[in-house]
Amino acid sequence: MDELPENLVWEILGRIRKTGDRNSVSLACKRLYELDNEQRISLRVGCGLDPANEALASLCNRFPNLTRVEITYSGWMSKLGKQMDDQGLSILSGYCPLLSDLTLSYCTFITDMGLRYLASCSKLSALKLNFTPRITGCGILSLVVGCRSLTILHLIRCLNVNSVEWLEYLGKLETLEDLSIKNCRAIGEGDLIKLGPSWRKLKRLQFEVDANYRYMKVYDRLAVDRWQRQWIPCENMQELSLVNCIISPGRGLACVLGKCRNLEKIHLDMCVGVRDSDIVSLAQKSSNLRSISLRVPSDFSLPLLMNNPLRLTDESLKAIAQNCLMLETLRISFSDGEFPSFSSFTLNGILSVIQNCPVRELALDHVYSFTDVGMEALCMAQHLETLELMRCQEISDEGLQLVSQFPRLHVLRLSKCLGITNGGFRTLIGSYKLDLLAVEDCPQISERAICGAARSISFRQDLSWMY
Repeated sequence: MDELPENLVWEILGRIRKTGDRNSVSLACKRLYELDNEQRISLRVGCGLDPANEALASLCNRFPNLTRVEITYSGWMSKLGKQMDDQGLSILSGYCPLLSDLTLSYCTFITDMGLRYLASCSKLSALKLNFTPRITGCGILSLVVGCRSLTILHLIRCLNVNSVEWLEYLGKLETLEDLSIKNCRAIGEGDLIKLGPSWRKLKRLQFEVDANYRYMKVYDRLAVDRWQRQWIPCENMQELSLVNCIISPGRGLACVLGKCRNLEKIHLDMCVGVRDSDIVSLAQKSSNLRSISLRVPSDFSLPLLMNNPLRLTDESLKAIAQNCLMLETLRISFSDGEFPSFSSFTLNGILSVIQNCPVRELALDHVYSFTDVGMEALCMAQHLETLELMRCQEISDEGLQLVSQFPRLHVLRLSKCLGITNGGFRTLIGSYKLDLLAVEDCPQISERAICGAARSISFRQDLSWMY
């Protein structure tokens, strides 16, 4: 090794991806140890740090060129030693001048003071906080004031972030490209308007409201009304995910849906208030759409006082079929089996998308309108490669046997399907048409019956969901 040129050794080390392998190689000789110290740019640590701050200081001193650091205390217990605290973030800011990407998960000892230390990290562009309960909006504000190059910000279960001045400040910076706010109870849909000019740069937005605390925050009607009068420049949005949100007609997030001209992926999960007109407007503007996922609330989930026609119908699916000619992934789910099929998507609506768009992946959950007739229609789906059927109780053995006639299907996943028995796999046995067959929690299917039905088999049987 001593005779090899340094650039060659550097190249060899660069091809070793696994952390365990790099650790082993670095112990082979002093030269490799020193080169690894220089080359290591990412670090992931957690409960093994003990004492936490001292161990982190040692690691940061050893690897001076760290750019990505992840600290996670998932599964932590007090007997594992004290967690890293604010002093640890002071160490990171002092020892890692190149730090650009930081993830903190379950770091329950971190407070606003720790974020103030991070404010000196001028190169920090990505920050992800997952369950850091002592952090408040004041701490995040101090960080974004110092880290003016922040392009990615994820806040997940940050329960005490109750002020949103930081959103307004980020809006003025116009640097943010990826924003994720999930289950932060004090932040509502109306607060997003404070992003202001930053909507212009935003490419990815994930906003999820904790369903259990949906009505604990007073809905800021005045803030939502402002949306109607303000132009929202979100033409650069490529990915949009909304979960448990309230979509007010003609206001707020409903305005966003009709203005995303470059949208490629959208996920609407249990969003109350979405209307056909919203999806039609989305489809007409988003000709680049490649993936759409809809999880629809049941009638029993909708507020009783809303008089607007809130059910999505085939009108939405037909608009997607006519306008989104690049769509590759379609996922439709109903929240429970009580959702009446006549009031929402029918088989004709689903098939209109399959027949007009190059759908490669189709996933249906609780879609009782999809029957054996739908399986027969899929025999003409020239692009379909992956099919997932979950709780689709109207599909029988006769429909499943048609899978052998699907032109390009390689992956089939079945879950909680009551109408399919061992006989449904008769045409697949020995054909090895499928690369993967996954069967989960289907009471009338045995593991022995599906042997030989695909190159790879995955089987699980847990029937507790039936009782």
